[in-house]
Amino acid sequence: MKSTYSPDILNCLANLSSDEVFTSPELANRMLDLLPQELFRSSKTRFLDPCSKSGVFLREIAKRLLSGLENQIPDLQQRIDHIMTKQVFGIACTDLTAEMSRRTLYCTKQANGKYSVSTVFRDTQGNLCYMRCTHTWVNGKCKHCGANRAQYDRIETIESYAYPFIHKNINEIFQNMQFDVIIGNPPYQMSDGGGTGSSAMPIYQLFVQQAKKLNPCYLSMIIPARWYAGGKGLDDFRSEMLNDNRIKYLVDYFDSAECFPGIDLSGGVCYFLWDRKYRGQCEVTTHRHGETATLIRPLLEKNSDTFVRFNEAVTIRRKTLEKFQSLENKVSARKPFGDIVPKEKGDIKVYAWPENGFINRNEIRQNNAIVDKYKVCIAKAYGERGDFPYLVLGKPFIAEPKSCCTETYLVLDAFDNNVKAENMISYVKTKFFRFLVLLKKNTQNAPRGVYQFVPIQDFSHPWTDEMLYKKYGLDENEIAFIESMIRPME
Repeated sequence: MKSTYSPDILNCLANLSSDEVFTSPELANRMLDLLPQELFRSSKTRFLDPCSKSGVFLREIAKRLLSGLENQIPDLQQRIDHIMTKQVFGIACTDLTAEMSRRTLYCTKQANGKYSVSTVFRDTQGNLCYMRCTHTWVNGKCKHCGANRAQYDRIETIESYAYPFIHKNINEIFQNMQFDVIIGNPPYQMSDGGGTGSSAMPIYQLFVQQAKKLNPCYLSMIIPARWYAGGKGLDDFRSEMLNDNRIKYLVDYFDSAECFPGIDLSGGVCYFLWDRKYRGQCEVTTHRHGETATLIRPLLEKNSDTFVRFNEAVTIRRKTLEKFQSLENKVSARKPFGDIVPKEKGDIKVYAWPENGFINRNEIRQNNAIVDKYKVCIAKAYGERGDFPYLVLGKPFIAEPKSCCTETYLVLDAFDNNVKAENMISYVKTKFFRFLVLLKKNTQNAPRGVYQFVPIQDFSHPWTDEMLYKKYGLDENEIAFIESMIRPME
């Protein structure tokens, strides 16, 4: 029998980069499922995708409205025209994605084209528009999005990535219009001239903040999860989100590939539903390696300024808070001993990468007091790509007296004798220790802040996981979760 399977073209789109990631129809529908479904049975509900790339959100919304309004508007063509002209609106990211989105929604890249599903549009854009914007440069940066002028001040024939939603007043695009639902998958980052990947400048938070200013009834966006604990320029956004009790649902994917196959977004992704009238705790659903856990809880736990990522980790974190002193207060800052350059000779050994060296004592500008102590050092960065269960950190080592290190490493603590340093090494190697670091470590970078959840111990004796599990009263399920997430460090 001949197969009648016809693949959805939107499932076949290859993602251009990790800056702008396309949403699959299945993922778009999971986000739409979080909304009250009566919205799709009202002929007055207005939906906006402010960052349309493929048009998938608007298409799936239109399909739900087409079914939901069947009794109210029985005539199919009248129903289609009403939905397309009165209920679904989009702002494209670029001229190219505008044409792609119109092709998805109207079945033609011109809203008034011969083959458009709507018969009433008189212009080519319809309600899915794109207008070229310009950056507003102040001291070499765009005051709206922070783009670097040297890279994005471009002639009109080259895309400038000045996204209309965050560069224009909404009334310039859709005059005097209030939207009930704003939903989408915004661009994630732009180069700021200082790096790529995790060091590039995030911009997704600007779309979330702009959408909130429009005061819709509901807001849902899928964004990188790096904002939970870190990220360049995200401190205010993190505080704003974690203290916002209008976030009703948060769905978290530790591995971005479970949402976007083939795309590596360090730190994972999440989507949320913000409800203007809701006040309360959040229903958090975590996805990791095919397993799902759901818990209703506050986004911001006691004595924390970041999000505790795994639901199973919430009770573990709470149990460690009794008589809690954070190791973060002991860990050195970046460049523990200042700007030092290893040489071939000197009276102080320098631990460095790729080769160790030496330096003269009078060249050390910071932390001279610990140069003659036993220092527990660890790499400031350690990356794993899908290597589950995780190591989380590189192997710690002891830097003996009359030694220091470059910024490749951090000093976790310093001791007067080698025994205590060895005992701390035993602690760092435990799964318990590294699990608590994992709760804050969303990228390969491991600065001082990732040790915030780690409690200080008595280092007069060595530590094992069994001792730590007993000390903090962890139950079988909590122990099993830690054991499943972290692999031994030999």
